[in-house]
Amino acid sequence: MRLPILAASVIALAASNVAAARDNVDAPPAPPMNINISYSGSVIIFRVANIQLSGQIGGENYGATARFTTAGLAALFSDADIEAGISGYTGGALQPWRYEHLNHSSGSGRVVGIDFPAGVATPDVVPPFGSMGQPPANESQRAGAVDPVSALLRLGLRQSSEPGELCSGRIPVFDGKARYDLRLEVAGANDIRTRAWRGEAIRCHAFYEPIAGYDPEDMPSESDIAEPVVLWLAPFNGGGIHLPVRIRTNSGFGAITIEARSISVEPVAE
Repeated sequence: MRLPILAASVIALAASNVAAARDNVDAPPAPPMNINISYSGSVIIFRVANIQLSGQIGGENYGATARFTTAGLAALFSDADIEAGISGYTGGALQPWRYEHLNHSSGSGRVVGIDFPAGVATPDVVPPFGSMGQPPANESQRAGAVDPVSALLRLGLRQSSEPGELCSGRIPVFDGKARYDLRLEVAGANDIRTRAWRGEAIRCHAFYEPIAGYDPEDMPSESDIAEPVVLWLAPFNGGGIHLPVRIRTNSGFGAITIEARSISVEPVAE
């Protein structure tokens, strides 16, 4: 089921030597801004998810919180009420220093945390997972990886392995257990109408490429990863950031569509 993967990437990848080379993306600093976004998701006509993200990008630091809740088709979705937070440094490519999330509906009370000493994503999970995957993501694979929320912001700020290019290159992600790449490709442009945006948006294909940290029963199948998640990215803050106004992915029971209901991006004077 790919909805948790999609949500983590909204709230948004290869050999360990390549990951180490991406440790510091040579990207210009992002302009300071406040961001508030609300999304809702549906399968056919049934609403199944709500996502809120709020954040601030400053001259030296950034921070964001995100909340993802499922609703509606209980037969198709397990309950989720995931609250996530991230803080990190700006100045070039966004570099997180602490990420954590908690699924309030899981009943486990598990806090999935990630620290980033020397740019190496390091899990801090309490209580620990029973397994970190077969095999677990090693230190070389985790070097240069960012959390899912920072990955979404990096995408919008053109901070991939090809800095300055929108929807191009790769972004390495570690979610506390799974290490994967988002491989990005531009697929044209479309006229999009949602509550939050009317106008042209760049169609971006994000291919999910698992690297390590998966148990056999959790490893995505070839059919799961053959088709990309499709994001339509629109410019905000004078083009200082592009944000998804619509996201679509396929599942075994139909296309999941997530649309922005409101987006507010305000420049911050320093």
